[in-house]
Amino acid sequence: MSAGKTTGTLLTPELLAAVGRTTEPRREEVSRREIRHYAAATRQRDPRYLRGDEAPPLFYTALFWPEAPLEELRADGLTREGLLPPLPLKRVMAGGVSVNFTRAIRPGDQLVARKALKRIQEKQGRSGPLIFVDVEMVVETESGEPVLTETTTSIAR
Repeated sequence: MSAGKTTGTLLTPELLAAVGRTTEPRREEVSRREIRHYAAATRQRDPRYLRGDEAPPLFYTALFWPEAPLEELRADGLTREGLLPPLPLKRVMAGGVSVNFTRAIRPGDQLVARKALKRIQEKQGRSGPLIFVDVEMVVETESGEPVLTETTTSIAR
């Protein structure tokens, strides 16, 4: 089979039933101090970030990526979120991240993040089967104003 062709032999009904599963919403309040600290730690140069008037683009990762002790991380270094049952292929690689920013994060924002399992797809690669998993995180203000959407793809082989 050629690379990228769908095979469909590893995806069980249990795995496919997980598509659409969501995590509990996570709520965070943004402070000017947190923005300034993140800006300094990441060596930002833009005065807006250094003053804490607006957060640098990847600031949301410090707010919403879950914390866990090292011994509780998956083999790929990510946290277990309960969105996906165990995959039949155990070697997991990063497949990419896409972020669409709708507006900047500002001090005083009350933000809510929700994650959902959007897609599980099996394909045949050069060295065997692959399973692609897409997880989407949507961040909005407490009032529902869109802030950003992040789609993370993992590849199991």
